[in-house]
Amino acid sequence: MRDLTTATTWPAGGGYFPAIVCVVCDSPIDALVALCVPRKEAMELVAASWHNDAAACLVATLHGGRPVAVLLTPEGRWAACNAFLDEIFATPQEAAQRLDRLLKRGRRGYVGHVRHAPALGDETSSTGANRNV
Repeated sequence: MRDLTTATTWPAGGGYFPAIVCVVCDSPIDALVALCVPRKEAMELVAASWHNDAAACLVATLHGGRPVAVLLTPEGRWAACNAFLDEIFATPQEAAQRLDRLLKRGRRGYVGHVRHAPALGDETSSTGANRNV
């Protein structure tokens, strides 16, 4: 695994991002594996997020640089998503507007939330874990 890159600009207080659903799974590990995160790294990422009971968003960047996220759905399942982290929005409404422009052909999406950017070497955020795999 690699440290988080500085390619994505994260606001100091965190923010919202659009995410397009690929598949919905019963566990965050299954959702990460569905996004091509190796199982061992997926387990480490989920375990790193356990310090926060409210961890409803896990973000990872795959080796090709593709950002992915798993988000807890209102139904209690985990959505494996392609995350659009090129812009982090200050409000969920702004992220939802961007999501509306991204959604095509009946695809589903969610607005994800990260509370703050992790420092280099700190692989967890206050809402979940962020890691390059």
